[in-house]
Amino acid sequence: MTALADEATRLLQSAARDAREAAHALSVAPRPQKDAALHAAAAALRARSASVLEANAQDLSAATGLTPAFRDRLALTPARVEAMAQGIEEVAALPDPVGRVITEWTRPNGLLIRRVAQPIGVVGMIYESRPNVTADAGALCLKAGSAVILRGGSESLHSALAIHACIAQGLREAGLPEAAVQVAPTADRGFVAAMLRAAGLIDLIVPRGGKGLVTRVMEEARVPVLAHAEGLCHTYIHAAADHAMARSLVANAKMRRTGICGATETLLIDAAIAPVLLPAIVADLRALGCDFRADDRARAICADLRAATEDDFRTEWLDAILSVKVVDGVDDALDHIRRYGSEHTEAIVTQDESVAQRFLARLGSAVGMWNASTQFCDGGEFGFGAEIGIATGRLHARGPVGLEQLCTYRYQVIGTGQTRP
Repeated sequence: MTALADEATRLLQSAARDAREAAHALSVAPRPQKDAALHAAAAALRARSASVLEANAQDLSAATGLTPAFRDRLALTPARVEAMAQGIEEVAALPDPVGRVITEWTRPNGLLIRRVAQPIGVVGMIYESRPNVTADAGALCLKAGSAVILRGGSESLHSALAIHACIAQGLREAGLPEAAVQVAPTADRGFVAAMLRAAGLIDLIVPRGGKGLVTRVMEEARVPVLAHAEGLCHTYIHAAADHAMARSLVANAKMRRTGICGATETLLIDAAIAPVLLPAIVADLRALGCDFRADDRARAICADLRAATEDDFRTEWLDAILSVKVVDGVDDALDHIRRYGSEHTEAIVTQDESVAQRFLARLGSAVGMWNASTQFCDGGEFGFGAEIGIATGRLHARGPVGLEQLCTYRYQVIGTGQTRP
């Protein structure tokens, strides 16, 4: 192990030990104290907005060769700083998940058994360059009673530190340990490797980013992982779709923000409706700066579309590019999604309720939508206040990960003097 790797491991272990102590204090903190910390953090974000934006400007000027979508993910504006503050306040307004009775039942012997939500402990969050994740993850873990160690992309380090300073101020003002929310003190990649090996110090790793990051975490982690989904989302336009609605939804689902994981990457359109509707959709999106990769049937309708390769339908573009395929009904659309999708979010546009219900019931994806933009797949839009990612693993939480998904549970057994025969 190199000296740099040794130092990264030492820093991680120190941070994790502090986080473990802070997690104990946070786990028993009453809701008013946690909410006070969150409100103070939101107020600090607003008061320090200029310094947060200045730090973000440093990151943007240092980061060269970025795609427009990547730059959009990295960039902060006054409106985005305000949205972070509002998101923190929305988390504060949510019920405290800790101590919540999930379910209870009484056994024939009279024992009352309760399943009760409790904090996870110490969460390690590894994410790429989206500064708002610092605020979202910090707020959610704090409210859920868990400490968190945040390691964002090196491109966003100044932004993350500035946002973290606001959260730390909130913790101080509420009398909670600052180590409850920490940002990695180094951009050294060895810190990530140390996090992945930190069994016994970190209880759960949550990666949020591209396929490369998630794959590395899944392959190397010695700590349980709540995996974030690659956002290869589909919008399927059924033959019974309202044309105006379909055009509006596709434009929003693809072009509102192309660099987020809920952006539609592939359009599936029924053959029965494609000759009339597809040219209009192409014109709409072209006017917004979108390019296309289309199958042969789509190109027979719109001849100037670029031909799609097999790999194009497996690509999360995160850019103003849309893959297009003409399909023969709902089952053909579902087959395509199963073959090429990432089980993130899929939408159907149709006025036929029976078809919509068939589509939603047969999806394997974390989120299914009917007559709504895939860009609504977001913790804030779901009423979670914020999210730390979209989970797709079949053995744990799925969809936007908010407060409830950041809790585990324990059991309480209440008797009246029973002894076991």
